[in-house]
Order: sequence, then C-alpha cells, then structure tokens
Amino acid sequence: MSSTGTSDGALRNPVGGHIPVAGGLARVGLPYARTMGAEAVQVFVANPRGWATPAGDPAQSEAFRAACAEEGLPVYVHAPYLINFGSHTAATVDRSVESLRHSLRRGREIGARGVVVHTGSATGGRDRAAALAQVHERLLPLLAELVHDDDPALLLEPTAGQGASLCSLVEDLGPYFDALEHHPRLGVCLDTCHLFAAGHDLAAPGGVKRTLDELVDVVGEGRLGLIHANDSKDVVGAHKDRHENIGAGHIGAEPFAELFSHPATEGVPLTIETPGGTAGHAADVARLKALRDGWRDG
Repeated sequence: MSSTGTSDGALRNPVGGHIPVAGGLARVGLPYARTMGAEAVQVFVANPRGWATPAGDPAQSEAFRAACAEEGLPVYVHAPYLINFGSHTAATVDRSVESLRHSLRRGREIGARGVVVHTGSATGGRDRAAALAQVHERLLPLLAELVHDDDPALLLEPTAGQGASLCSLVEDLGPYFDALEHHPRLGVCLDTCHLFAAGHDLAAPGGVKRTLDELVDVVGEGRLGLIHANDSKDVVGAHKDRHENIGAGHIGAEPFAELFSHPATEGVPLTIETPGGTAGHAADVARLKALRDGWRDG
C-alpha cells in the first residue's frame, strides 16, 4: 500500500483549499477548485462576517454535491466567524445557534463531511467555567440534532489565542470536549498557523509530532477531521492570525511534510487558506502535494 494512499486507492491526505462560491457553488466554485488542483474543498454557505442564513440555490447545491461526489472531492463548510457560544451577550448566542444550525443543514445538503466552527471566547469578563457551561447548554443540543447518516461532523477549530479564547492550545480542547460530552459527531480542525501563533512550535525538531501526539492524548484517536494548512507571517507564540504561503513563513516547509507521516493524520484532508489568489493557491496546493509525494518516496 502506498504511503499516501489506502487500499481502495483513496489518497491518504487529499490536498485542496477554500474556494470562492459567490455566483454559484457549482458555477464558480468547481472551476476554481479544478484550476487550483484541489483534491478537497472548503466553502462558506453564508456571509462569514454576518448573521444571514440564506437558503441557497437548490440547483447549484445539487450540481455541486453531484460533481464533488463524482470527482471524489471531500467537502467541508466553514461556519461564520461571528459565532461565539461563550459570549456574555444573549443575542450573540441566539444568533450563533441559528447560524451554526444553518451551516450544518446546508452542509448536509451539499454533502459536506464536516462543518468547521471557531471555538469562541469568554467575553464580558466572565470566567472560562461559565462560558463552557454555556457551550454545554447551547451547543450540545445542536449536536443532538445530527441524527442522519449523512449529517456532517462538527469540527472545532482552536484559535490563535487572542483575547479570552476558549481554545487555542491543544490542551484547551479537553475541557471543551468535556462540555460537549465527547459527542460522537464532534471532531477537530487544526489550523497550523493558529497552533503556531498559540505557542505550539511546529518548526522546532519534533514539534509536529509532539503536537499531534498531544491531540490524541487530549481528545482520543479519530477525532481529527481536517487540517487548515497555513504558514505564519509571525513568530511562534505571537497570538496573531496572519497566514502566509506554504514554506514562506516562520513555520517553513518541512513541518508540513511531517504532517503526512503521523498516524493521527491518516485519511485527513489538508486545505489551504493562504494569500495569492488563483496562482498563489495553485502553487500552495502543488507545494503540499510535492511534500506529500516526497515523504512517500523517502
């Protein structure tokens, strides 16, 4: 069996990226994905900086779902950035519930494997315990609604550690998973830039292995659903979420190659969220594929 494949011919780690969909999921998103050379895709199904919950175009949704299934493209949805289940503002939490419910519903409609949501922060000076109690009260019922075989998983994405973040270090996922009772539909999306910014030195010798080993220790095996592969414009521990092209930042290329060899990443897609438009995205996808193939051939 190939190091980058599985016995059924599927890639061990499909590489792709976030694609634009304004103008139509299938009409705009699919050509962009093909130009990028994507083997996996991530999309927004609503304005990422707003609370609107658009129904979407059923014809575009079905065409997108069918094409991704035919081409073997794993699909992921990124929920809006405003969602925060740790907020001290009741209106924000209510809107977070509706916004995430919408992303999960639309994710199912387009055949998404997972919906990525930022883990939020404890605002208004409240302590972490109170914020996590609210996560339990308001987010766990949404997980309970995922009763269909084709419902997506909910993938928690730790942040870069700004402000009163509820999850930035891998260890922070432990209390968050506890708050959500380790629900079977719960998973993790790791962003390499976020991890580095939060203080996990992926660029240090053995840094990637240590971080992924810790993830398995904290949340268990099989919970990693997606990796956002982004280099960092800033140094380790800077708590700044500024993405750079693969190999051009402070993480460097080698740690991304190491991602392809750890047992925890078996079958986990990598999607980029890097600068550069079409050409930059295609170059980053090609770079990651070369790193993946270099590890296999090595």
